[in-house]
Amino acid sequence: MDTKLKSTPHSVKRWQLSGTDYSARAETLFSTWTPLNDKTGNMQLFEERMNLVLHWFDLWTDRQRKHLLYSLLTRCTKPQLRYCRDLLIETLPVTQVDFTSVLPRFLSLYVMSFLSPRDLCSASQVSWHWRVLAEQDCLWAGRCIRRGWFLPYTPVDKEYGAWKNHYVSCVSTLDLLTPREAAEQYGTLNQPSTGAAEEEEERRKERRVRQMIRDKLQEEKRTSIRTRRAWGGGGSTQTGRPSSGLTFSSWPSLSWPPRTAAPSSLSLSLDSPRTSAPSSDRVQTSSPRSERLKASAALSSFTYRPAPPHTAPPIHRPSPALLLLISDRIPAYELLLCGVKAGVIVVLYDHRGTLSALLTQAERAISGQRVQRLGLVAPGGTDEIQLLHSSFLSERTLLTPDHRDFWEKLSGWVAPAEDGGGIDMFSPLAASASGVALVQTLSTLTGLEVRAPTGLATGSFQNILSEWSGGAVCSGLSDQQPAAPALRFMCESVLRGWCTQAQWMEEALREMRGRLGAQLQRVSLQARGRALGHCLWENVCLEELCVSEDLKEALTEGLTALTRQDETRPLEFLAVFLTRWSEEKGGGGEGQWRNKGGDLSVAAHNSQKRLSRIPDLPQEVLDWRGAVARELHHSECVYVGRLGAVLKVYQEPLTAALNSNRAILSYADIHIVLSPVTHILELNRVFQVDLQARLQQWDAEQCVGDVFVKLCSKLRVYTNYLNNYTTALCTIDKCREAKPAFRAFLKRADRTLATHMLSLQELLLCPVWRIQEYVTLLQALSVHTQPGHPDHTHLSSALDTLLRFRAFIQKLKRSSERDGALEETQQMIQGCPRLSESNRQLIITQDAALLRSPDEQIPDSFRTYEQVSDVSFFLFNDALVLTRRTVQHTPFTLAHQSAHTFVASVALASLTVREITHSRYVSHAFVLEGPCRSWVCATERGEEREHFLSVLRSAITSALRGHE
Repeated sequence: MDTKLKSTPHSVKRWQLSGTDYSARAETLFSTWTPLNDKTGNMQLFEERMNLVLHWFDLWTDRQRKHLLYSLLTRCTKPQLRYCRDLLIETLPVTQVDFTSVLPRFLSLYVMSFLSPRDLCSASQVSWHWRVLAEQDCLWAGRCIRRGWFLPYTPVDKEYGAWKNHYVSCVSTLDLLTPREAAEQYGTLNQPSTGAAEEEEERRKERRVRQMIRDKLQEEKRTSIRTRRAWGGGGSTQTGRPSSGLTFSSWPSLSWPPRTAAPSSLSLSLDSPRTSAPSSDRVQTSSPRSERLKASAALSSFTYRPAPPHTAPPIHRPSPALLLLISDRIPAYELLLCGVKAGVIVVLYDHRGTLSALLTQAERAISGQRVQRLGLVAPGGTDEIQLLHSSFLSERTLLTPDHRDFWEKLSGWVAPAEDGGGIDMFSPLAASASGVALVQTLSTLTGLEVRAPTGLATGSFQNILSEWSGGAVCSGLSDQQPAAPALRFMCESVLRGWCTQAQWMEEALREMRGRLGAQLQRVSLQARGRALGHCLWENVCLEELCVSEDLKEALTEGLTALTRQDETRPLEFLAVFLTRWSEEKGGGGEGQWRNKGGDLSVAAHNSQKRLSRIPDLPQEVLDWRGAVARELHHSECVYVGRLGAVLKVYQEPLTAALNSNRAILSYADIHIVLSPVTHILELNRVFQVDLQARLQQWDAEQCVGDVFVKLCSKLRVYTNYLNNYTTALCTIDKCREAKPAFRAFLKRADRTLATHMLSLQELLLCPVWRIQEYVTLLQALSVHTQPGHPDHTHLSSALDTLLRFRAFIQKLKRSSERDGALEETQQMIQGCPRLSESNRQLIITQDAALLRSPDEQIPDSFRTYEQVSDVSFFLFNDALVLTRRTVQHTPFTLAHQSAHTFVASVALASLTVREITHSRYVSHAFVLEGPCRSWVCATERGEEREHFLSVLRSAITSALRGHE
């Protein structure tokens, strides 16, 4: 056969090939030979053949084209097939496919079950198929039942959308009141405002209402996600309630009245959507005043008219629990945790957080149930409570939007006052006029009974054991103890031990935290606190030390008398002493024998202590002014005795050794440490004598305010003492380290009976504590002194002076704590720039893991991350410091130490934060973006991330306001 005839293609006409160059390339144009070594010729042949094939492809039918594609794809390798897949996805994205047409029906319903009612209604408008799915009874029955909206009839087999129609009809009959309408109808407790400020306040209220509704819907979604089980057959909902296929003939038919705005309608808070007939009965029988208070406490709410009492069957409910909020700022809070009674829900919160974080933590703890009473244990005084680090609760701040919303939501989870619900504040708010006003305002705002101690007891936390407002007695008769507010939450022995020894237990727990922190690091804060408190309780055995008052008095006097006698048989002497003491106490002649063989000062101390006891009289006839005056004189005797111990035990021996040329301390050191105490003792001895003279002639018209005014005129002595206090402590520490003789002297003198079992440093702290006691007792006197009393003017003047002086002490204390925290952080971080700047303070520290993703183009929630290192964040009020944390384990032990290396520091004004959605690839993660770089980090627990980000956002907002 001719070669030229072979090379002629059958589908190309010869006149098309009659070009000038065809004859030269006729041998290679239609052959399979390819010049592999000649790249230019190879590429030219490839282009010509591809154009020819595409020309053929255009002339083929659809069937022929599919056959060619199939032949080509079967010959391709896997990388070539993946390329084809990516090309097809880019051309025809699979995201545009309707998932309801691809997924099975039950999966489509499961996806739609996470939508809100409004979103379901929007989805039903997409297409007819979506409407069929979005109006299924299994999606709407659970939403109706959770709100108490039961279908009043039994749907037929083929009835469609019955539960959705019932949900829409129930919602449309609710009476929605805007904040302005509710304010006009029920009144409001907001602070007065006029003009544009009032309009702005109204708009702010409406925004808060909308945000509260959105938060509630989001929380409902999260709750349903956490509690949802896998969907199964049988036509039942997730919560175990019957679906639309079951009969509801047992449920009563409910009648829904038309929209009305009658004053007798019940106001329901958005925080408690579940309603029942018994609660409606109770509200209907309550007084109009309580209804107005509840309506005022929920201005942004839905209202409806409750159904008649006979329309709902009785529902048995378990007894509500108690909720106790404990701040970790409280000394020895672990001891309180180990003494909490069963049935009490404890929330141990970080005082450096925010109100929203605290509210979320409390809501998570109660899990939707209603509590009987709410207890709050936080640092505070007689006029305010330090709820958080930057949030003080007082009469002035209670009606601010943040505090108002916080207490409105929190009180919504507490049972009403008619059922015994209330709030117990473990701070002596009832001892001052401003504290009483705060209690009354909080009670009006929440509609609950608020109780607080009256403060008729001196000491750090011993006022909790005193009288409480509202008639509850926390100490006294044992048969009244179950009704005492404090004893409802905690065991009596643990509470008494904590109230008397909280300051000292804090020192022991501080050491335990440092030693056991490595073993308990991964345990939650509350469980770790309970473990430490239980360990301390078992080792210290405070329950065995909580003996009766008479036994403590007898042992104290006997041991004091024994130290003054040179006895060779101390046990026999102590036995005889206790026998005679008991006989004389029973016969009434105890003072004679003690004046002969005992210590006169101890006898006077005990007589004043017995004098200060409040008699068992009804509250109406009790002489509160006399009780406070006796407590004031008794505590003043104890205070003067402790200051006298400083001079007798420390100053006199040190001065005698200096005069005998065997000096333990130099004259300058003695003057710096002990000389200010001498001036304070002289001032308070005169004050004690004046008080004793007034108390001996006590009657209803007796005055003590002028004595306080005289004391306040000489407070410069205390000012000099406080300015010298830090220098005195540094001098003691320096001399103790440099002079062994002084160290031995302190070892012999500290913590003896003569020093009231206190050290020199603890005795020097007594003036600081005494100022707070003066304020508490003066406020109690002012509360129980009528404005027309002759002592009222002097008491008010002295109280104002002492309040200013107490603020000065608190400012010094905060400055010292801030400097100490900055110095400790500076020493902890290696290579860190200087942190000590004006007005800088440490807010919170948080451990996290630094993550890295290999591909930055993928969205955050779909990326895969790997942990790079462990990091720690040190959040200040103006900057965020990032450090690399390395853990060094100690051989043969469980303990380890953490070292921090400085990585970066970002100003809060230029820092942004965003959360990463929880997915199968990453959890509890967030992104911090600075001006130059960003960090992806994750915490171990979701609660840690929420708390840290809440505090961080609050600090960023404060920093931005400061820059403005």
